[in-house]
Amino acid sequence: MASPSSDNRRPFLGLLSLPERRYLTDALRTETVGGVLLLVAAACALVWANVWPHAYEAVLAYTIGPSGPLHLDLPLEAWAQDGLLTVFFFVAGIELKREFVAGELRTPSAAALPVVAAVCGVLLPAVLFTVVNVTAPNGHPAGWAIPTATDIAFALGVLAVVGSHLPSALRAFLLTLAVVDDLIAILIIAVFYSSGIEFWALGASLAGLVLFWFLHRRGVHGWWLYVPLAVVIWALMHESGVHATVAGVAMGLLLRCHREEGEEQSPGEHIEHLVRPLSAGLAVPVFALFAAGVPVSAEILGEVFTQPAPLGIVIGLLVGKSVGIFGGTWLAARYTRATLNPQLTWSDLVALATVAGIGFTVSLLISDLAFPDDHHLAQLCKEAVLVGSLACAVVGSLLLKRRNRHYRELYDEENRDEDGDGVPDVYQRQG
Repeated sequence: MASPSSDNRRPFLGLLSLPERRYLTDALRTETVGGVLLLVAAACALVWANVWPHAYEAVLAYTIGPSGPLHLDLPLEAWAQDGLLTVFFFVAGIELKREFVAGELRTPSAAALPVVAAVCGVLLPAVLFTVVNVTAPNGHPAGWAIPTATDIAFALGVLAVVGSHLPSALRAFLLTLAVVDDLIAILIIAVFYSSGIEFWALGASLAGLVLFWFLHRRGVHGWWLYVPLAVVIWALMHESGVHATVAGVAMGLLLRCHREEGEEQSPGEHIEHLVRPLSAGLAVPVFALFAAGVPVSAEILGEVFTQPAPLGIVIGLLVGKSVGIFGGTWLAARYTRATLNPQLTWSDLVALATVAGIGFTVSLLISDLAFPDDHHLAQLCKEAVLVGSLACAVVGSLLLKRRNRHYRELYDEENRDEDGDGVPDVYQRQG
């Protein structure tokens, strides 16, 4: 893998710095395992919902939790959407904060390409979905946000199967892209899918966030303090009418992610290291188990390709995400005069952009939020998310397989450590 010059900034998709590479390796290892678990959970949900549909629906509707002023007596499906995904978005908030202060987004020149790619990868699917549904007599434009999200865990699960020797720069770009994508997704949920705001609860939740920030900045430690406080902040946000996952992102963004003198890890990095396995290994797979169980039949699959809402989702994921991400990146590179790593080609980015079209976790969530009063349409949209994501996984895998031998050579060069000192030789040659 080409090393960065001492006089020029690192080329686009060039060799990562050693600390960034080590952080990325740890993060991707957890997310990849989580992605495999996510695939297994989704498959189990499909089998359960189609073989024992009444049992599946009964479990989703089973209500637990305390009643009272905060109305937390919720069905299990709602606990998965509002509770478990808060853990996922908490990790996403930490990732985003870290990217801005220590990662790929810390300088405008480095941030330009993944940010533009993520924005274009949100806008084009939304536009394509809207066009399909506005021009159809029975369209449903309210679902425009469903095909806009990239599922990093699902995408990495696919890469673990077909692209295990992908160079770290390509994986880093996908992860950074997904972090920005997650921020856009939570903003969309907060702005467009929140209703009936209870300002007393929202104000109390914001006060809890201020207390969370103050205690953290004062160096107060102890999970026994922060976990109950986080639960209270989440419960108040849920009661306020703003989607409860916003609380997770907000708390993640409030953590300090820069290292001070004598620290091996910042508090944000330490907490992310602890919570990421819970998010990737439990929260997201369990959510998938409760969200991905949709009926599968020839009749329903026919509706996916004939009804405007599900068809717009499939087109948005397969065409909108891949073209938007690749086109946005290519235009940003031209505008900023970024130099592509000579060991890679733009066709590699086409393959990666297609894999980034895999939308699952957030897309399933928005399907329910967009059509809360039309269960059949929400189910059709979930079916379309699965179909579109599967299509992106298959097409992306085929594109990656075409260059697998070249990726393996780059991977071996990037990881070669002939002197066994724990530092790959490519980094020692930089000096």
